[in-house]
Amino acid sequence: MSFVKGLKCRECGKDYPKEALHVCSQCFGPLEVDYEYERIKKELSREKIKSRGKTMWRYRELLPLDGEPTVGTQVGFTPLVKANNLAKKLGVDELYVKNDSVNYPTYSFKDRVVSAALSKAKELGFKTVACATTGNLGNSVAAQAVQGNLESYIFMPANLEQGKVIGTSIYGTNIIGINGNYDGVNRMCSEIADKYGWAFANINIRPYYGDGSKSYGYEIAEQLGWKTPDNVIVPVAGSSLITKIWKAFHEFEMLGLLEGKVNSKIFAAQATGCSPVTTAIKNDTDVITPVKPNTIAKSIAIGNPADGYYGVKTTKDSGGYGEDVNDEEIVLAMRLLAETEGIFTETAGGVTVGVTKKLVQQGRIKPDETTVICITGNGLKTVEALSGQFTDPIIIEPKLNSFEEIYSNRVSTA
Repeated sequence: MSFVKGLKCRECGKDYPKEALHVCSQCFGPLEVDYEYERIKKELSREKIKSRGKTMWRYRELLPLDGEPTVGTQVGFTPLVKANNLAKKLGVDELYVKNDSVNYPTYSFKDRVVSAALSKAKELGFKTVACATTGNLGNSVAAQAVQGNLESYIFMPANLEQGKVIGTSIYGTNIIGINGNYDGVNRMCSEIADKYGWAFANINIRPYYGDGSKSYGYEIAEQLGWKTPDNVIVPVAGSSLITKIWKAFHEFEMLGLLEGKVNSKIFAAQATGCSPVTTAIKNDTDVITPVKPNTIAKSIAIGNPADGYYGVKTTKDSGGYGEDVNDEEIVLAMRLLAETEGIFTETAGGVTVGVTKKLVQQGRIKPDETTVICITGNGLKTVEALSGQFTDPIIIEPKLNSFEEIYSNRVSTA
């Protein structure tokens, strides 16, 4: 049973049918999925949600399909880790990590949006899917296209990390590397989508794709006992995820699924080398000035974010803020998370951990508040960022006295 009425312009409110559309023809505003919330309220309860399988599709009434998902049916419901060791290091009492670095099947939150996008593409009759990617999205589209028996094309900047290139190639997709940064790739893909009529996950299927991110917010609330945290720190690239987490919290409140009201502050986290959204927040403006990315955090290196204005608005409406960290701080934060919680995150996770540390130091996050850090990708994808950070392992002979020699030296110098 579908609860989707159609699409609606976020700016002027013009209605559109459930088609592969993403821009309003009247005011050029972005389109979003329009739901029948009154019907959902009658159908959906905590008990119904808890009775379902532990995937993102336990919230299916609030996701953009007409029927059951056909791609990515096992995606989501990743751990919300109580990070006591990291909390102690940062000087806060209650800290959680929402860990999408172990999301199925390609170890990033993009598996959520791709599950929604490709399932919708199949409903709309598409046979070929594609995307413009900074890495994680390409991994996921390639993998889930195989699951859905769809042909796929992945367009990416030519200088992406090898882990992400190989992690896309393995699925037998068609990869096109393009000289330049993501923004140039995205512009070209818009032209290809128009000419060839393919389903581009983050272009003409974007309204459906974006709503897959809401499941990340639903899970946080459910895993906290049907409550929203005081603070959420979100990595920002195109600014879709940050807006959808905020929307998910308010949908749960509107539907009576929350204990109490939404009082969360949403914080935007970016790398200093690509920080158009956090710069706008700091300058107290909603005007996004595009930048040329220059950071190791390539998965969030979008210099002209499609939803940047709405990312700024989300932080302001929630009482949050925006902060950024440089490449050295990113690496230190990746190591800090690994050494305290045993979680190996990619560079984007280093951004959120590093920004959280800054926000605590600035007093924007209080020690007695509940805070959730969003970890959206796996560190095995960005090992190049850690090059030169560690000494080579000690090599010994396979003899006990060889080990005892180095062990006794280590003990004596401790």
